[in-house]
Amino acid sequence: MVSVELITVGDELLIGQVIDTNSAWIGRELGRIGAQVDRIVSVHDTAADIGDAVGAALERADVVIMTGGLGPTKDDITKKTLADLFGMRLVRNPDVFEHVRRMTAERGLEFNELNQAQASVPEGCTVLPNRVGTAPGMMFSRPDGAGGREKLLFSLPGVPFEMKELVSEQVVPIVKRHFSLRSVVHRTMITFGLAESAMALAIAPWEEALPGWLHLAYLPNARGIRLRLSAYDVDETSATAEIEARFAALREYIAPYMLGYEPSSVESAVAALLRERGRTLAVAESCTGGSISARITALAGASEYYLGGVTSYSNEAKARLLGVSVPDIERFGAVSETVARQMAAGAMERFGADYAVSTTGVAGPGGGTPEKPVGTVWMAIAWRTEKGETKTSARLMRFSELREQNIERAATHALNMLRLHLLGMSAAFQQTGML
Repeated sequence: MVSVELITVGDELLIGQVIDTNSAWIGRELGRIGAQVDRIVSVHDTAADIGDAVGAALERADVVIMTGGLGPTKDDITKKTLADLFGMRLVRNPDVFEHVRRMTAERGLEFNELNQAQASVPEGCTVLPNRVGTAPGMMFSRPDGAGGREKLLFSLPGVPFEMKELVSEQVVPIVKRHFSLRSVVHRTMITFGLAESAMALAIAPWEEALPGWLHLAYLPNARGIRLRLSAYDVDETSATAEIEARFAALREYIAPYMLGYEPSSVESAVAALLRERGRTLAVAESCTGGSISARITALAGASEYYLGGVTSYSNEAKARLLGVSVPDIERFGAVSETVARQMAAGAMERFGADYAVSTTGVAGPGGGTPEKPVGTVWMAIAWRTEKGETKTSARLMRFSELREQNIERAATHALNMLRLHLLGMSAAFQQTGML
C-alpha cells in the first residue's frame, strides 16, 4: 500500500477561520486509485513549521502532498522554504511567467512585481502547470524510498478549485505511473430517511450475506447515510458487477430510502423524476429561507422543471405573495399544518406548476413555545389531479435546537416528501426511525 501524508499550510486553518476541505477531497481521490492517506497535519505559515512537517512526512510516507502558501503575498513562503530545504535556488520559469502574464491580462489586472514573483520556482523541481490559476504546482523527489522507489513531494495551491485541477490532471496520473498500486473498487449508495440504527436493523440480513472480501461502511451525515461497499486486490470488472448486484438486492429491504449511487442526493432524485415525467415545481419557504430553491438550482438543467420560489418569512408575505388566509394565520399560527398546506397550494397556483413544496417552522435558537418548541417544522406538498383539482399533504417534523441543522434537515425532508409522493411511496415517510 502506498503511504500518503497531507500537509496543509495556513494560520487561518489553525484558528478555525477556514475549514480544511482540501484534505477530505484529496483523500477520496487517492483512495479511488489504491493510495492511502495515513496522516494529515496543519501548520502555521512559518519556515520552521513547514520545514519540520515536510521533513517528518518524508521520513514516513511515499507521497507527501502540501496545499497552501503559494500565493503572491509576503506570507506565502512555502516556495522559498522548499527551495531552501532541497538546496535549490529560485529561478524564473519562462513558461510560468508567460502564463501568469496572460492570465492577469485576461482578468484586466496589473502584471505587478508580486505576480511576476509567482514565475520563480525552485531550480530542479518539476513544474506542474496550473491552467486555472497563477500559482504553479511543484513536484520534488527524493531517492530514498522503500524498494529503491523515489519519494514524491507535491506542493499545490490551497485554493480548492486550483488544487482539484492539479490533483486530477497532474498528481493522480504521476502517482499511478510511479507506484504499483493495489486495485480497489468502491461503490457508494446514497440513502435518506432512516437513522443509522434503524438502517442497520433493516439491512442486517443483507449485510450478513455479504462475502468476506466485500467491506461495508456506514457513513452518516445530515443528508442521509452513505452505504459504501469496498473491495481490494480484486478483478475490478467482476468486483464492480458483484457490488452492483448486491446493491440491487438491497432494494428488497430499503427501496423507499435508496436515492442512487454517489453523488446522488434527494434533490437530484426529485429532479430526475420531474424531468422524466415532464412536470414542473414551485417552492414556498419560510423557516428554510431559500435553502430548497438553492439546492434545486445548484443542479444543472434546473430550468427544465423548476419555475421559481417564494421565501415568505413574514406573515404578511405569506398572505400577500402566496394567498395564505390571514384569519387562519391568526387562528392556527404561522407554524401550522393549515398554513403549510396553503403555502404549497399558493405557490403551485401562482407559478402554474404541477407540484409545489413548502416549509414553515421554528428554526431557532429563539421563537419556540411549549406547544411549538424550537425544531418544530410543518412541511407540505401540493399537486394537481388529472381533473385539475388541487390536493395537498402535510407532515409535522420535530428536529433539534440547532438552527443550521434544522434548516438543512427541513429542506431535505421536504424534498424527500415530494420524492416519495412522486414514486407513490408516501407511506414510507410516516415510518419510524426517521433522521
